[in-house]
Amino acid sequence: MKQIIYLFLFLPMMIWSQSNFDEAEKLFNDKKYEQAQPILEALLKASPSNLKTIEYLGDIAGSSKKWDAAMFYYKKLKQIKPSEANYFYKYGGALGMKALEVNKFKALGMIGEIRESFEKAIKLNPAHIDARWALIELYITLPVIIGGSETKALKYANELSKISSVDGYLSRGHIDEYYRRYEAAERQYKKAFSVAYSKVSCQKLANLYKNKMNDPEKAKITWDEFNKKNKAIK
Repeated sequence: MKQIIYLFLFLPMMIWSQSNFDEAEKLFNDKKYEQAQPILEALLKASPSNLKTIEYLGDIAGSSKKWDAAMFYYKKLKQIKPSEANYFYKYGGALGMKALEVNKFKALGMIGEIRESFEKAIKLNPAHIDARWALIELYITLPVIIGGSETKALKYANELSKISSVDGYLSRGHIDEYYRRYEAAERQYKKAFSVAYSKVSCQKLANLYKNKMNDPEKAKITWDEFNKKNKAIK
């Protein structure tokens, strides 16, 4: 009897929640964030520990550059499920973007937590590519006096090469480009391009030619080769 009463009382609510979540998820996937947000917020009130609802709200906040709100949601995710690498990665990313908006002294105090968040993501998921990219960016952009290090950036680039050869070449090319070693960057980007002929590797190589090496003709040739290769695949 109790089970019948339970189903009578709560089944409609469960159906409502799932229906609304499906609607919100579709809106989110269609990047209609303003429409998805109030539905997700209502769902969160009904189910405060729903991981996907919280993550979507964090992602929506991040898309609007509302970093405090994004950090709030991602921190909640870490607390509910501390074994999920991606939650630490997203929290570190939001914290890093927040650091760019505050004064330098406050930002200095945030660097340790940013780095630890990305490192934790890698510890939880040794194959986490994005966290290594984030650490590379952190180490090449930080001044040496507060922890910047090309050596450490290269360490993560080398780790990337063991997981994904394309990411390994692209990351080493990115480091070379940052330090204005453009010919070395060109060699790395060309290797990445020859492995996968991906749009990302094409764009990195073409942009290097056009914006750093003042050679728009090579940029055009690179895009032509990309289009030709992908047309042949299709």
